[in-house]
Amino acid sequence: MACTAVAATRLGLGLWGARTMQARGYNLDYPRQFSSSPVDEVSGGAGAIRDAGGAFGKREKAEEDRYFREKSREQLASLRKHHQEEITHHEKEIQRLQKEIERHKNKIRKLKEDDD
Repeated sequence: MACTAVAATRLGLGLWGARTMQARGYNLDYPRQFSSSPVDEVSGGAGAIRDAGGAFGKREKAEEDRYFREKSREQLASLRKHHQEEITHHEKEIQRLQKEIERHKNKIRKLKEDDD
């Protein structure tokens, strides 16, 4: 009980957290039983279903892969859109600058005509 209470206090679980840990079989008086830290035990091993394998593990892996493929597609679509917007912006900027160049050339031409 003492070790469980200390672990529960460190984790901020309080008295009821210690009782819950005991009820669920987290007897931390014998730390050799656990291969990982008490924090991992309380948080409930992440990926436990997938690590167990079987149909649930395969399904979880398939759903996870599908999720990441969809995220990749969304990111690529966003990147393509961003690049297209950049290209459009630069093309407009080129046109604006070409008009400026023409305007300056016309000013120079006009000044030369005035000198003659």
